[in-house]
Amino acid sequence: MEFKEAKKLVDNLKTEINYHNKKYYEEDSPEIDDYEYDMLLRRLESIEAQFPALLTSDSPTQKVGGSAAAKFKPVEHLIKMESLHDAFSYEELKDFDRRVRNQLNDVEYVVEPKIDGLSVSAEYINGIFVRGSTRGDGVVGEDITENLRTIKTLPMQLNEKIPFIEVRGEVYMSKENFLDLVKEQELNNEKPFKNPRNAAAGSLRQKNAKITEKRNLDIVVFNVQRIEGKYLDKHKESLEYLHELGFNTTKINKVFDNIEDVIKEIERLGNIRGNFPFGIDGAVVKINSFAQRDRLGSTAKFPRWAEAFKYPPEEKVTKLLKIEVNVGRTGAITPTAVFEPILLAGTTVSRAVLHNEDVIREKDIKIGDTIVIRKAGEIIPEVVAVKQHNSDSKEFYMPKRCPSCGSPIIREENEAVLRCNNTQCPAQLLRHMIHFASRDAMDISGLGPAVLEQLLENHFISSIVDIYKLKREKLIGLERFGEKSVNNLLNAIEKSKNNEFYRFIYALGIRHIGKGSAKLLTKSFSSISDLFKAKTEEIEKIDGFGAVMAQSVSDYFNIEQNRIFINELVDLGINMQEKKIITGNALSEKTFVLTGVLPTLTRQQATFIIEKNGGKVTNSVSKKTDFVLAGKDAGSKLVKAKNLNVKVISEDVFLKMCEENKIHTI
Repeated sequence: MEFKEAKKLVDNLKTEINYHNKKYYEEDSPEIDDYEYDMLLRRLESIEAQFPALLTSDSPTQKVGGSAAAKFKPVEHLIKMESLHDAFSYEELKDFDRRVRNQLNDVEYVVEPKIDGLSVSAEYINGIFVRGSTRGDGVVGEDITENLRTIKTLPMQLNEKIPFIEVRGEVYMSKENFLDLVKEQELNNEKPFKNPRNAAAGSLRQKNAKITEKRNLDIVVFNVQRIEGKYLDKHKESLEYLHELGFNTTKINKVFDNIEDVIKEIERLGNIRGNFPFGIDGAVVKINSFAQRDRLGSTAKFPRWAEAFKYPPEEKVTKLLKIEVNVGRTGAITPTAVFEPILLAGTTVSRAVLHNEDVIREKDIKIGDTIVIRKAGEIIPEVVAVKQHNSDSKEFYMPKRCPSCGSPIIREENEAVLRCNNTQCPAQLLRHMIHFASRDAMDISGLGPAVLEQLLENHFISSIVDIYKLKREKLIGLERFGEKSVNNLLNAIEKSKNNEFYRFIYALGIRHIGKGSAKLLTKSFSSISDLFKAKTEEIEKIDGFGAVMAQSVSDYFNIEQNRIFINELVDLGINMQEKKIITGNALSEKTFVLTGVLPTLTRQQATFIIEKNGGKVTNSVSKKTDFVLAGKDAGSKLVKAKNLNVKVISEDVFLKMCEENKIHTI
């Protein structure tokens, strides 16, 4: 390879790797798996070794992890939180051993599983937890103290009042909790995390520690970074001391004096990795003696006294028996591969989601093929490729109608997923009920996910309509239902009948229609009969609506099952008409956009004042916007307002405007 060609390739690789670093470390939303990323990095290292002049200090091969996010207070690590050099073959491990033994005699290695989570630091003074931080770029991390306090397996007080200790650990989400979280995200129509590592990272870096607490994270502590008041000579000894202090440590940390036994232990861990509650993507080999570690030192990025062996993705070949089609809780029609059972990463698997018809066509998958299967993130089976078409292989075609309710299946523009748009489809029932009863929708207090599941399981309800037919005598005696809770629930259900019309429209769960667009819709079409008669082109004329939103509304009200469902609710007394709440017209024809945190008013209160006086609140800034009401931490909307010369006002100015114009406030 010529130097010019190598430079171009290095530049391209740097750009690609930096992009994936940002997605992985800072956004917790990777687009490629770990193995693909490792291979990109290994390719860059190889070219830089061949052309040393191309190696620069800002290369991804010289940096640790990602940068600290601006939303967290920075924490400087006095002891650098280094990354580990990866080995992908046993020969590379033997090379590591040879490099070590060229400088040291009588070496001992400790072998531990490499937990696939988020690396953190925890500091204690006199045995009390005082600060926690992420690794960041190894030198500066993020202060996540309050979030770490929510992790039950991290002690807040140690079993000994040691003057000072800083430990390093790996925060993870157990496989069981991960699968429960994905189920919950699907029910809430949220984009689910791809694997437990991303789920742990995304949960730990929440600004609201209450969200972190709900995610049930765990931690394994594996290293002493700094310590005062105690002398430790070896790593194995430090792990035992950490356990005595009350930390959760891995019990698998055997000591070996030769590389052959190290390799056998790594193989053993690989064979049982499916048995761990956490995901592991490899094994870590560390020199036991701290004095020997000091003699070897570190490179700019890696310690010379440790090596991480990365397990290659385990792949197995099997035969595709059939493709089943299922309806998800969001209405997505998802094909699933059913194949001859195989043992993969410690468990027997026989099914893998194929996501959509495009995936099937791109991979040229046919029923009867010999296919290659692996587990993404050691958890979720996936079809990697077709190994060969067989004589009995045949094409697969997606159905034209929903297999659950028989409604026509639609594919929206720019979407790969096919959907059933019938919100009364039995397969989507629980998710729609949860949304229907939620605070921003019909706001039925006491009718949360657990209660709805209980009512469904006991056959008390089989549709949203049945919620309004619940009787006291049936509910009394049901587990967790006393006289008071039954009365409260029935009162909340009755109260919801008189909600504003836009709440009902939002509660229907029409695709692309949020709470704000539901308000706009009901201002233009003030009754359900108006919406039944509305044409797509009429809906599209609403300021703030586009073609996709208009079509989605039109499609929804043209489905016969949806009309029947709505008419049943009309008969039960639910309000289906816009209530006029305007008591003034001082803000008539004025459009506002709210951004940032206001000093005294909530956004809901400010919106109420504006709308009560004839004004309109939209989500995006445009030339048609009259005022941007901005508070603390205003973001891109403020920038756009200044670029478009839209008038920006503070809460003080807004309240003075209200006073001067005798505007009705709360």
